[in-house]
Amino acid sequence: MTETQVIDASDPAEQNKIVELAVGLLEKGEVVALPTETVYGLGADAMNSEAVAKIFAAKQRPSFDPLIVHVGSYEQVDEVADVPDELREVIDKLMKAYWPGPLTLILSKKECVPDIVTSGLPSVAVRMSAHPLMKAIIRKLGRPIAAPSANRFGRISPTSASAVEKELSGLIPMIIDGGACREGLESTIIRPEISADAGKKGVLIHVLRAGPVTKEMLQRFGKVVRAKRNRSENAPEAPGQLASHYAPVTPLRLLAKPSDFKPEPGKKYGLLSYCGSDKAGFIGLHDWSVVEQLSPGNGKLAEAAVRFFYVLRLLDESGVDEIIAEPVSETGLGVAIMDKLRRASIR
Repeated sequence: MTETQVIDASDPAEQNKIVELAVGLLEKGEVVALPTETVYGLGADAMNSEAVAKIFAAKQRPSFDPLIVHVGSYEQVDEVADVPDELREVIDKLMKAYWPGPLTLILSKKECVPDIVTSGLPSVAVRMSAHPLMKAIIRKLGRPIAAPSANRFGRISPTSASAVEKELSGLIPMIIDGGACREGLESTIIRPEISADAGKKGVLIHVLRAGPVTKEMLQRFGKVVRAKRNRSENAPEAPGQLASHYAPVTPLRLLAKPSDFKPEPGKKYGLLSYCGSDKAGFIGLHDWSVVEQLSPGNGKLAEAAVRFFYVLRLLDESGVDEIIAEPVSETGLGVAIMDKLRRASIR
């Protein structure tokens, strides 16, 4: 059992000290839980295979599920990935538009990236986080950081340091508490390619994981399509592609309409509601043990996205026997929310 230290990073005057502490551990081949604008990540030196192996061990993550490599500068992209000349212009435009931020690019990997990071794939997932602490730590380290979400494999992603502590306390040496995550959903993952199927724009953008950078936001860069799975369940092309993922311990059921709900006698149910309105027909459907709302009274997808994992964790810890989830509109951020609800409901 490892003693896990939680470091409060709320005081800007302490940032340099905190960066030094985190980098000191990373240089020794340890893992550190770090805040990003999406969810908390469990980071290790991406160029140190033994350190990266500790991520898989702490999370109990299968070795076939690749990791995202976080860079601290545009120059570091070329250290870990090969960008073909024909894609350079659109990749540069995407990075300029959404980096630093919640967009991950799938690119051809360079030999220097350990196979454990990419699960043996010829590609590497690359992102630049907008969180000032994450950026400062990568730059001080001088090397990219491999960092999946800081939770046990398949479980609810953490959007606070306390959620990380519940998941990984005793398994990792340090958690940097940088406050609540701004976005609340994992980054959008895309794989751009030059294709005749893309029409005049010439660029086909495959969305491998929906997230804060939506289809509508990407359409000005090329033709956007939802990527079809062409690999086995045990060999995903990118992180977060497994059918069952983001799941609470409590069984979750996503319903298309209220009439699909048939309660069992003596069973306690919790409702994951979009905005708490009875217009959807779920609130008054049953005497729920607990109701949690993604966007209380507003019905705003941006707020729902930020609160998603937080609310899901509240329901998971509420003591109900089953969580019933209302659907949300599959437009914009709603696509990512529904994708995660579907994965959370698979058992």
